[in-house]
Amino acid sequence: MKAKMKFLDKYLTLWIFLAMVIGVVIGNIYPNVSSVMERLSYETTNIPLAIGLIIMMYPPLAKVDYNLLPQAFKDKRVLTTSLVLNWLVGPILMFILAVLFLRDQPDYMVGVILIGLARCIAMVVVWNDLAKGNREYAALLIALNSLFQILFYSVYVWLFVNVLPTQLGLGDFAIAIDMGTVVKSVSIYLGIPFLLGFLSYRILPSLYSEKWYKQKFLPFISPFTLYALLFTIVVMFSLKGEQVVQLPLQVLQVAIPLIIYFVLMFFISFFMSKKRGVDYDKNASIAFTAAGNNFELAIAVAIAVFGVNSPQAFVGVIGPLVEVPVLIGLVKVSLWLKKKYY
Repeated sequence: MKAKMKFLDKYLTLWIFLAMVIGVVIGNIYPNVSSVMERLSYETTNIPLAIGLIIMMYPPLAKVDYNLLPQAFKDKRVLTTSLVLNWLVGPILMFILAVLFLRDQPDYMVGVILIGLARCIAMVVVWNDLAKGNREYAALLIALNSLFQILFYSVYVWLFVNVLPTQLGLGDFAIAIDMGTVVKSVSIYLGIPFLLGFLSYRILPSLYSEKWYKQKFLPFISPFTLYALLFTIVVMFSLKGEQVVQLPLQVLQVAIPLIIYFVLMFFISFFMSKKRGVDYDKNASIAFTAAGNNFELAIAVAIAVFGVNSPQAFVGVIGPLVEVPVLIGLVKVSLWLKKKYY
């Protein structure tokens, strides 16, 4: 299973691209997909997608070592470094890039902002291991990000989407998100998996054993994040069959600010931590936690607020398509920096 997971992670960009193609083909063969999806919805929630998104979020949150949370709040350096990079530098940087590159396309701009506000809790484990980072430190940072997303993601959406664009003169685009919908979607798509993950972490090891939980259960559920993500992408692109000719240009428009963000966040984090005297293994954990994003949450919120066929949800899908190859490249950069500076 371990080798299989490495194979799945390594070619994630390919799987996402293939899911897009399959979705477009289905959309052209069965043009009534939209009406079918509407019949499977309750109010603004599409039932199959909601189930898929909850499944997508559950494995990473079941992997979190919740015993590390008290330790994180005691370690002031970890706490301050994580908070500054993940909840100040990252969101502000992504907001600036979204405005600079996508101001003329506010729907895409909001989609990129939503990605920037969702801090990484899943794929960072892969990048951290490949870059020879500290696993315990990475787990600690993931636990912190998980908790802070539950508490503050809705507030950040309100600030960076509803308030700042207006203050900066972007209000003529009428960019606004209903906060009730955001709170509801975060509660469903992050709150439910968080609760399930926490209960799994607390209950299953005592019923069976910690070894079984880590070596059997977690490897078994891990691929379901990818399966649910690909299911979501297939559904979304099955609704976009008629727009497929325009997609390459749209992908490029969204990819440029994302690529710049991933690279800048990595280097800012790496050299900020190095200046503070942090050892390489912990530095790598900090840098990749700050550079990555929780695209699962961004997709879930975008779908819940704007709809499965919205430009904002489309941007959420482009996130991992761009992130995976860029972060793989940054793993090699990190190992080179280790030789140069450590």
